[in-house]
Amino acid sequence: MNASTGPRRSDATRNAILAAARERFATDGYERATIRAIAGDAHIDPSMVMRYYGNKEGLFAAAVAIDLRLPDLDALPHEEIGRALVTHFLGMWEDNEELTAVLRVGVTNQAGAERMRGIFRDQLLPVARQACPDPGQAPVRAALCASQLLGLALTRHVLRVEPAAALTLDEIVAWLAPTVQRYLTAPDPA
Repeated sequence: MNASTGPRRSDATRNAILAAARERFATDGYERATIRAIAGDAHIDPSMVMRYYGNKEGLFAAAVAIDLRLPDLDALPHEEIGRALVTHFLGMWEDNEELTAVLRVGVTNQAGAERMRGIFRDQLLPVARQACPDPGQAPVRAALCASQLLGLALTRHVLRVEPAAALTLDEIVAWLAPTVQRYLTAPDPA
């Protein structure tokens, strides 16, 4: 076997495990998903899952390593920040089953909730610091934005609450962008 065969086979195995884990966590939730079922879905021995990821928590963390790819706010007019963020998040939620899986797990499991908090803390908080008039208020403002964005995702993609699930993307942007804009850029209401 040559040196280039090993890493490719390893990468293929890791990718198969992660794909199977994402699907299994999305459909079964964190508690019901098992290493054995994930390994079966990936057509490998369960010991390989343990070898690469250690345990179910390690696998879950790797499977939901989500980069929100937030837009650069410096390139936007200040009054367009809310619209840009809502549009960006809608695009991500509409095309990313991984985010929906994390949300489903996050509402039922502590590990999933911590993972979701970490994603928003590490990626949305810097955006709030950049946008808000008082960077000291960024944690509160980021949390308020997250409540709107995650609330929409929960009602639209997990619970499928009508008519929220049937709204067009343009309608959602029209309703939600002013709220996110206010959370990020308005003066402190206190």
